[in-house]
Amino acid sequence: MPQKTLLCVDDEAVGLKVRKIILEREGYRVLTASAGVDGLTVFSEQEVDGVVLDYAMPGMNGGSVASAMKRTKPQVPIILLSAYLALPDSVMDTVDAFVVKGDAPEVLLSKIAELVRA
Repeated sequence: MPQKTLLCVDDEAVGLKVRKIILEREGYRVLTASAGVDGLTVFSEQEVDGVVLDYAMPGMNGGSVASAMKRTKPQVPIILLSAYLALPDSVMDTVDAFVVKGDAPEVLLSKIAELVRA
């Protein structure tokens, strides 16, 4: 089975680095971006099988990023990460799954496996 590529977008450097390590350990190829605009650039230039996207970022929040991504490649699943539990329906309707930032890594890994390997 060919290696799946994930794009992780998060303005928190430590969280991004930890997620990259965890995902690579699971066999994924991981691309990263530390801002929404950068994430959109990588998304448009690279073939990705899934996106793990932070919600609260300066400049462009995850809802805006997800919306732009879905307009260009609607088939790519997006998992939104956030410490906020109550996000607007308009944002939740744009993404394929939601994971709370404090959840164990296994929660994120199972959501990714469910969406990306499907």
